[in-house]
Order: sequence, then C-alpha cells, then structure tokens
Amino acid sequence: MRRFVYSIVSIAALLATAVLTSQSDDTAHAADQDSGAPYTVQDGNKVDPKTLEGWKTWRASACERCHGAEQEGLVGPSLVNSLKTLSKEEFHTTIINGRPDKGMPPWGASEMIQKNWEGLYAYLKGRSDGNIGPGRLFPAGPS
Repeated sequence: MRRFVYSIVSIAALLATAVLTSQSDDTAHAADQDSGAPYTVQDGNKVDPKTLEGWKTWRASACERCHGAEQEGLVGPSLVNSLKTLSKEEFHTTIINGRPDKGMPPWGASEMIQKNWEGLYAYLKGRSDGNIGPGRLFPAGPS
C-alpha cells in the first residue's frame, strides 16, 4: 500500500512539474510577443524576416554614408541615440519626407524604402535598444 501511495504522489509531482514548466515557457514566449518590440532577435545577430529585410534596405540604400556603419552618426545623427526617443510615426515621416534643412534627402520615391520602412525601423530600433549587434545579420532559426 505504501508503494502505491508513493507511486501516486510521485506521478502527481511529475505532472505538476510538467504543467508548471509548460506554463512558464508559455509565459516567457508571451512576454516576448507582448514586449512591444517590432523585432525578434536571437544571439544579437539572428533576426525575424521583416527586420532582416530592413537591414538589407539599410545596406542597399547606403545609409551608413551619413549615419555611420554602426549607426553611431557621421554627417547625419546617431540613429542609435535618435531611435531611443523617435516614435515609429516620426521615423516614417522623416524617412519619407527627409529633413532637407539638415541635409537628409527624402526617400519617399524609393520603392524599396516604401516597401521596407517598417523593417528598417525594426532594425534600427533593435540597434538602439542594444539587442541587435552591429554588423551582418542572419535569419533567426525556429524558436
């Protein structure tokens, strides 16, 4: 009889552990989804498809000529700093209309920018947040 009770208690403990582990995994995954970050990143350089397209847009548009290879700023401002306060809407307005008075051309006529501006924002926001490292990016694997 003791063995039977011990077995039941052991099974109950294992089931409880499995349920709690499952709930904490779901909570961690939900926290990632609910964080509000417009990007997903693994290991600092593996990102979701939209963010990867944003990085490719950054490279193809040669934004580093003015904003620096690591977005630290050259002739143009540091985007690592600017994206700490710039809203997504303000970013969109700036990228589409430019800031001609400060030397930034409008990119509204660029089909690539029009198509990928949200990915570009996600990439730069990840850099600004310190979650995406400088340099080459790769597709994220399954989580």
